[in-house]
Amino acid sequence: MSIPADEPRVTLAHLAAQAGVSLSTISKVLNGRTDVSPKTRAKVEELLEENGYRRRKVSTAKAGLVELVFHELESAWALELIRGVENVARSHGLSVVLTETGSRHAPGPEWIEGVMSRRPAGVVLVFSELPQDFRTKLEARSIPFVIIDPAGDPSPDVPSVGSANWSGGMMATRHLIDLGHTRIAAISGPEDMMCSLARIDGYRSAMNMASLPIDPSFIRFGNFHVDGGRDHAFSLLRGPHPPTAIFAGSDLQALGVLDAARQIGLRVPEELSIVGYDDLPVAQWSSPALTTVHQPLIQMAEEATRMVLRLRDGERPDNLRLDLATSLVVRQSTSAPDGVLAVDGPIGQRA
Repeated sequence: MSIPADEPRVTLAHLAAQAGVSLSTISKVLNGRTDVSPKTRAKVEELLEENGYRRRKVSTAKAGLVELVFHELESAWALELIRGVENVARSHGLSVVLTETGSRHAPGPEWIEGVMSRRPAGVVLVFSELPQDFRTKLEARSIPFVIIDPAGDPSPDVPSVGSANWSGGMMATRHLIDLGHTRIAAISGPEDMMCSLARIDGYRSAMNMASLPIDPSFIRFGNFHVDGGRDHAFSLLRGPHPPTAIFAGSDLQALGVLDAARQIGLRVPEELSIVGYDDLPVAQWSSPALTTVHQPLIQMAEEATRMVLRLRDGERPDNLRLDLATSLVVRQSTSAPDGVLAVDGPIGQRA
């Protein structure tokens, strides 16, 4: 049986003696085999980490998979990321395996044992962070990873690809202000996600730059899904002084706002303007078609996959954090409010 020869500080025989196991068991743990009890594996892993042991890199000929890990696979948003990963993986002769696990913040504890057994060429994770013990185990197996990060703010030493969320929130709100809206609400995603807060910060900046007051009740935190947009829109639009425009932090929430407006009897965009976020394919097929912020999800996934493959090949990028630009896509869900003409300046003038 061949044993990795990475010149550790102590011999594998010494580690085996310390752990009270055989060399064969040590080898099984190093190679991600599953036929080792969790208690024994944990003990061996601890000794390997303490002694700085690293196995040799897996040859690319044996690592024919890129693993893409989500906490949920239900939305069109996930399909865009899958497409991007597949584009790059296919061009390198690799297949993509999908895993659904954990919460939106991190993979579940059961995932790490499975990925060490699969030994992919690299892992692309759609989470805001990766626990330190998971990172240590992946690094010990020379399995590179990159986080696709529209949802958080990973540590500086974690390879990640994100997008300009503050800029997206800023341009969405500025578009509505330029149309002449002054009563603008914002429905972002969960309050514990950095992207949600960044988009709200962009909204606040645009309102402040235009010297427009911000009604605290006009700032809401949803769930990035249709029901989140619908529920908050009902509350906002049925209030005594409803907004004339709503910036939704995702296209799915924007569709929820559109549904609420229809049920209330408001015409879009004549009586309510709506801006979404993401520019999913569904945005152009809604009625009316959604004005939205284009988040380059496919490109983010492609760049993350290229980065993980460079790490696999031993390259170390100078910058481990890559943020791609967002842009505004104007369609039919926004217009000047009744009695106001849109102008090129920051605020419309009454007709």
